[in-house]
Amino acid sequence: MNFPHKILEDADVLSEFKGWEREVYEDFLAIQRGQLGENDFWDKYKYRRAILSLDMTGFTNATMRDGELQSLLRILDAQKVCAPVLQEFGADLVRFFADDIVALFEDPEVALDASFEIHRRIQLFNQSELASDCATECCIGIGFGEVLAIGPNLSQGSEMVQASKLGEDIARANEVLLTLSAYDALSHRHDLTFERQAFDDQLFPFYRAILKSG
Repeated sequence: MNFPHKILEDADVLSEFKGWEREVYEDFLAIQRGQLGENDFWDKYKYRRAILSLDMTGFTNATMRDGELQSLLRILDAQKVCAPVLQEFGADLVRFFADDIVALFEDPEVALDASFEIHRRIQLFNQSELASDCATECCIGIGFGEVLAIGPNLSQGSEMVQASKLGEDIARANEVLLTLSAYDALSHRHDLTFERQAFDDQLFPFYRAILKSG
């Protein structure tokens, strides 16, 4: 059965919607037309990165309870605390979107250390006179591996999907959860304890990273 409606296959027009850059659309369309091989596409765009995916707790509840402006100010507070940490730890990319933050690092150890430092500073901020009555906390997922340097986060692929799932949907406040690939790269750390996690909707293995006391 033929599709009876218009299909947009103009890379210039598609790129106006800010999904991918024009060149990426051109290459995707070339794959569909058999003009570009999948391996060639991966070779062009792939690189290895650690992905830190952060979500803030209580955004929906705060919006309903305190109103839109106050919930947005809570996000602003968290961004003001997190951004310096990510800068200090040398993130390649930092992107804010609503109550989410994505940061990329070359080294998964640096991504992990930045995660613990974010939790530490958020707790200090929440104890300070600057905190609101309903201060936010953070949930973090970390992935590591080959991704495609396309899209707003320059990190599309399986590790990005898993890190986002961990940070946005599964991790609780003050937790750092790792994909299996991130765990494999970090399991040598003697200053940490790693706990394999069980989750009702678990689609892939993941671990909780915990700093040892002392």
